[in-house]
Amino acid sequence: MPLNPPAWLGTGAILGAAAVAIGAFGAHGLKSRVTPELLTVFETAARYHLIHALAIVAVAWACDRLPGSGAVQVGGWLFLCGIALFSGSLYLLVLTGARWLGAITPLGGLALIGGWMSLAIAAFTAKPPTAGG
Repeated sequence: MPLNPPAWLGTGAILGAAAVAIGAFGAHGLKSRVTPELLTVFETAARYHLIHALAIVAVAWACDRLPGSGAVQVGGWLFLCGIALFSGSLYLLVLTGARWLGAITPLGGLALIGGWMSLAIAAFTAKPPTAGG
């Protein structure tokens, strides 16, 4: 389902705000409750979450610059799925101790890589602007 640039921008902004709030929770609320190793895992999840929220903001920009590009839309959805699977599985692993969630994390990483590759495809297959327009 294609989203328009304002929808992607809003999604990226909400996910960015959530990443900052979740990161702050990890830094302050989990410091005395989990091991330093698990805190590092949580911080990694929050960092990738925030980076890819910004990537979704870039998708909004790319949708506007490359209207009708299916690859941009695919990239946005892959970033969204990647955040959920990569960061989400790591958040849950830290909060619940369910180590099996670590098996989901690489799928999220693949989705994030796919999102970047989709943006690259969109860029390299874009039609150059016509003269005077």
